[in-house]
Amino acid sequence: MSKIQRKHRFHVSGSTVVARPARMVATGFAITILAGGLLLASPLSSATGQWTPFIDAVFTATSAVCVTGLAVLDTATHFSVFGKIVIIALIQAGGLGIMLIASLISLSILGKLSLRAKITAQTEAKAVEGPNVKNAALSIVKVTFVIEGAIALLLAARFIFGYGYSLGQGLAYGGFHAISALNNAGFALFSDNLMGFAADPWICLPLAAAIILGGLGFPVILQIRRYARNRLKWSMNTKIVLAGTVALLLLGTVFITAMEWRNPDTLGPMAMQDKLLAGFFQSVQTRTAGFNSINIGDMHSTTWLGMDLLMFIGAGPAGTGGGIKITTFAVLFFIILTELRGEAAVNIFGKRLSRSVHRQAITVALVAVAAVFTGTMALLVITEFSLDECLFEATSAFATVGLSTGITPKLPATGEAVLIALMYLGRVGVLSLGSALALRDKKAVFELPKERPAIG
Repeated sequence: MSKIQRKHRFHVSGSTVVARPARMVATGFAITILAGGLLLASPLSSATGQWTPFIDAVFTATSAVCVTGLAVLDTATHFSVFGKIVIIALIQAGGLGIMLIASLISLSILGKLSLRAKITAQTEAKAVEGPNVKNAALSIVKVTFVIEGAIALLLAARFIFGYGYSLGQGLAYGGFHAISALNNAGFALFSDNLMGFAADPWICLPLAAAIILGGLGFPVILQIRRYARNRLKWSMNTKIVLAGTVALLLLGTVFITAMEWRNPDTLGPMAMQDKLLAGFFQSVQTRTAGFNSINIGDMHSTTWLGMDLLMFIGAGPAGTGGGIKITTFAVLFFIILTELRGEAAVNIFGKRLSRSVHRQAITVALVAVAAVFTGTMALLVITEFSLDECLFEATSAFATVGLSTGITPKLPATGEAVLIALMYLGRVGVLSLGSALALRDKKAVFELPKERPAIG
């Protein structure tokens, strides 16, 4: 075989390898959503024993699998115990990753990972490379269950000793909300979400901790766990995610608390310490969780706009959160900073950023902007809601956050379809696009002559 033939064969197989994981992730999510929708539509899942409209069931399944939290039905009253179990199972599956679970099943049956399973696991979890994928996958599952178990026990203790729940009720409510929190889903078993616990730090803070941990991303958690005493071994990704998370949480807390401080419908009537707790808790939710301890619909439109930006940025990569990711935003920020300074290379935390990452970040961000813009326009055409309401809802859906101004349950079927598409694109589209760009290894055999247009 000639060198040209070998090279051509390599590129064909390389593109195939890149395409397969993205296609498998998208297909896996779609199949799970459809199966979940069918289960939630059945009378078994309804508290009244009646069929649930299929569009509403699919919407709920999409929101659960894509760990969003938007709801067109009251989770607390509409669904039976079986329906709630289905919802939490879909949340867990979506949070861990359909393809990661498939890899673990393959591992259990065969005792080893195939090449496709390795690449698929890396695509969904962005775990360490090569032979360590098996250990990374097992570590992800272990860490997930340990955190969920610890948070569930804390919440259960509070429900039992603070609110008089029975042992079974306390454990059930604690487990459901712990899973929903770590997976950044935002589903709650109360009709007003968590507004009844706005001033209770024993409920809000454990949930906030789980949301933050889930939003950091498993590679960050595993690296901190391994190199907690040696920060010099932390990767650029870990440093960016940690610094960005702290900065955005603080800025979000200050912004939301300040804007809503005197609002009589939100923070206004609360005591100072309760205002600070509620402001922090809502800032945490913009990491793409979706719980709310105050009424989002009663917030100022300026607060909505600031939260739009926080939701759009989202959480860390390879975690349970959504958005364009902190790392993507940080890369764009440092690219702009480098251009303003007139420097040649983008440097972050003492390391030079690869030029291919520049293009990947710009691509992901612009695709996300286009999706949110298109979704907002569609909602404006379909409904009579205001621009700020439609923008908030579209951003929340695409970033898989789950916060709502209150218009989601009022949407017609076509509006629900728009949000379903946004949730799916936000969870699967960005994931597949980012993975495909990162895994692609196609080098150009020639370059065209350079020329530049006028900018600005």
